[in-house]
Amino acid sequence: MPSEIKGWDRNQMAARAAEELEDGMYVNLGIGIPTLVANYVGDKDITLQSENGMLGMGPFPFEGEEDPDLINAGKQTITELRRTAYFDSAQSFGMIRGGKIAAAILGAMEVSEKGDLANWMIPGKLVKGMGGAMDLVAGVGRVIVVMDHTNKHGESKVLKECTLPLTGKSVVDVIITNLGVLEVGHKGLHILECAPGVSHDDIRAATEATIV
Repeated sequence: MPSEIKGWDRNQMAARAAEELEDGMYVNLGIGIPTLVANYVGDKDITLQSENGMLGMGPFPFEGEEDPDLINAGKQTITELRRTAYFDSAQSFGMIRGGKIAAAILGAMEVSEKGDLANWMIPGKLVKGMGGAMDLVAGVGRVIVVMDHTNKHGESKVLKECTLPLTGKSVVDVIITNLGVLEVGHKGLHILECAPGVSHDDIRAATEATIV
């Protein structure tokens, strides 16, 4: 993959993911880049849910204004809103499993052309565990993945078949990477948008999966 290709940075990827959200949605943000989406919701009437028991997350606090008791599922300090509600994990997962959450924006280590998602472990490495990801991909209406297109070795993370243990099969709807936006279709992936300075050919060259 040519190193001179710029594309989007992490914040621009998060801002692009926020464009996928619509007024009235209840949305869960995964750890990593997805947590940045909270800063780009803008004037949209979006209610952000965190599976550790919070509905109505605000953006990240300014330095010096952090409340150590107010954290998201990734243990990052966040802010509350006037409409914020708190509850236990049982109620939180009841919302997720009951189909009350319209969309989840998640990170990933691998995504396949069929929409299979691997985002919870690498065999042989110490990880925190599945968290709420397995419930989210099974229970929410729309799954949006935000991740780098390639790993640190330059190898594609958008694959024909995932090599890592799966979080869910055929669950991903849209993939947003530093190179562009891909939609999961029946016969492969469709390029919906290229990031600035990135061409369709650049995306195809960086993608192992079938692009139709």
